[in-house]
Amino acid sequence: MDVRELPTLNAILNGFSALLLWWGHKMIRRKVVPLHKAFMTSAFVASCIFVGSYVVYHFQVGAVAFERTGWVRVVYMFILISHSLMAIIVAPRAVITWWRGWQGDFLRHRAMAKWTYWMWIYVNLTGVIVYLMLYR
Repeated sequence: MDVRELPTLNAILNGFSALLLWWGHKMIRRKVVPLHKAFMTSAFVASCIFVGSYVVYHFQVGAVAFERTGWVRVVYMFILISHSLMAIIVAPRAVITWWRGWQGDFLRHRAMAKWTYWMWIYVNLTGVIVYLMLYR
């Protein structure tokens, strides 16, 4: 795979992770714990692969400038900044939330997951939007 293809892979991983999170959330609301666990672990793995791919890409290519101007640049910057800040916050929360669930610490897992889920979904979806605005 060429390094120039990694942004597309990253967007796919983000979108896939969002779908897995959504299905995992749906499963726990239906009390189907084994599927919840499988979907959430898969989302976690997809996000870990994303981080690796993202780091490789940016070490190889560096920063990519957004060339458009005007209101679309303002919208892009708002999405990018909120995405980046939320990603910094959600990354350790996702690890802790997943670990608590895996270890059976369900009370603390659930308390943290209520916020982590929505933050993680936001980061995944805005990651796809950033990709579309920057590369398409």
